[in-house]
Amino acid sequence: MTHSTPGPAATAGRRPAGRRALVIGGGLAGTAAALALADAGLRVTLLEGRPRLGGLAFSFHRASAAGELTVDNGQHVYLRCCTAYQWFLDRVGAAGLAPLQDRLEVPVLDAGGRSGRRLGRLRRTGLPVPLHLSASLATYPHLSLAERARVGRAALALGRLDPQDPALDGQDFAGWLRRHGQSPRAVEALWDLVGVATLNATAPNVSLGLAAMVFKTGLLSRPGAADIGWARAPLGELHHTRAHRALEAAGVTTGLRTRVTAVTRTPEGRWRAATAGRPGERPPAEADVLVLAVPQREAHALLPDGALKDPGRLLRIGTAPILNLHVIYDRTVLRRPFFAAIGSPVQWVFDRTDASGLRDAPGAGDSQYLAVSQSAAHEDIDRPVAELRARYLPELERLLPVARGARVRDFFVTRERTATFAPVPGVGLLRPSAPTNAPGLYLAGAWTATGWPATMEGAVRSGLSAARAALTDLGRPRVNPLPAPGGGTPKEAA
Repeated sequence: MTHSTPGPAATAGRRPAGRRALVIGGGLAGTAAALALADAGLRVTLLEGRPRLGGLAFSFHRASAAGELTVDNGQHVYLRCCTAYQWFLDRVGAAGLAPLQDRLEVPVLDAGGRSGRRLGRLRRTGLPVPLHLSASLATYPHLSLAERARVGRAALALGRLDPQDPALDGQDFAGWLRRHGQSPRAVEALWDLVGVATLNATAPNVSLGLAAMVFKTGLLSRPGAADIGWARAPLGELHHTRAHRALEAAGVTTGLRTRVTAVTRTPEGRWRAATAGRPGERPPAEADVLVLAVPQREAHALLPDGALKDPGRLLRIGTAPILNLHVIYDRTVLRRPFFAAIGSPVQWVFDRTDASGLRDAPGAGDSQYLAVSQSAAHEDIDRPVAELRARYLPELERLLPVARGARVRDFFVTRERTATFAPVPGVGLLRPSAPTNAPGLYLAGAWTATGWPATMEGAVRSGLSAARAALTDLGRPRVNPLPAPGGGTPKEAA
């Protein structure tokens, strides 16, 4: 997919004197906002406290017994319906590094083997919605015939809900599923299988509004909406290296290792940031536009008085953890790129052998690197590595019999204790929109009111929303870089 966006040469000639923007935070939200503002002709400075861009979707290097690895802190995927993240990938020149499946197919292994068939598949056909999933559901071996019929009826009922209805925000998804005849087995084998991975919470802890948004958009909007994409290169290549290059080409001044400690508004109405920089370092220029693209607690600490009517609500937006287990075997134990599991504490497992560089590492031989992604990991997030190893390696052997004869060359853990905001009932009332009461100050981050859960898609959408709001207030054309419904090129908003 290609979207035409103005390059630096095109934008430099129409940047109005004195129109500057300052973006604080170099995650996906901040990077998207900076690119959109620069493409509209503003002089943009982006400040990030870490030594890299990418926020919580990043890579690091590790010297392993199997060789030098490039490790993603967590396994991140997106869907074909995630048009904002696809715009981001295209904008930074990384679309080819994170391709989508031709058609949705998710292998699901049942460690319990209730039906005697351990492997099932969730996949779509090319038929119209909702028929595109009917064949898969009709033969899904992890549910009984009666459970499959009830799942189909519940899916149709879910498709009739309006995710924007405020009444849905206060209800929990589990209660709705019970009222629509969903058994505990159906919740485990289907609804939570998808919901935990996308919402980072189990059904009792999920707002019905957010659940309706995920399932309606991903599974019931168009046949290919749920096709899965993931990075075949390290996330750092996409979200830092390529993104940094795109920012530079767009004329954005990027300051890494630059922590903002306070923001103030000058008597002339411009914004100024104080930084904990190196001695003698020049402070960033004053700006007409300030975008706070940082986590909600950091945003709360930086917000000036009066910017929000109730700033305390930001502190009431809870967080949820994600745990990733990294296992390197001395041989190939998984022949698929990924699978999901039920009847086991294991959730999703991805083959990261090629993306990590293990395949070409000296001495790696036939080693395989698997990443086990555990969302809503409240019970495990603080367990010692030794306990996690004792808990999960036997589970992988249950799911992958070849692993029983393999030697584990390395086992390590990455933890994100505040990986996402918690999508609990009522969270919609706490999420602020991009504009604030302070002129020229905007909020961005997956925790803001995007209508999406805390995903890469939600983060990019929030950055684009903040940029659009800022450009509107400046009286400049609002450029919507997302494709129009049904495809097409970016259009200028009315």
